[in-house]
Amino acid sequence: QVQLVESGGGLVQAGGSLRLTCTASNLIFSSYTMAWYRQAPGKQREFVARVNTYDITMYADSVKGRFTISRHNALSTVYLQMNSLKPEDTAVYYCNPSGIDIWGQGTQVTVSS
Repeated sequence: QVQLVESGGGLVQAGGSLRLTCTASNLIFSSYTMAWYRQAPGKQREFVARVNTYDITMYADSVKGRFTISRHNALSTVYLQMNSLKPEDTAVYYCNPSGIDIWGQGTQVTVSS
């Protein structure tokens, strides 16, 4: 069974930074595009960023230029560096391997104004 463990969230002031980490197990990690999603209270889960197996990245317009996704295949880990955080970035953040409907517990990010 694939398992995903997200960490690194917290409370930060607007303009601050956080680095999220997601570690996968029971997954041939290097074979999968990995993505970050987020879900704010009362809203649907939305795409944030993804990195494919060739390290090609893609971002939602709302985070472009502020967030950076990266991966470390040997550690089965994907990262999300979040800079210049805004209150509207407040959400629970999840990682997900493309094509697998399995989700971790997520990590809460709260940005105060």
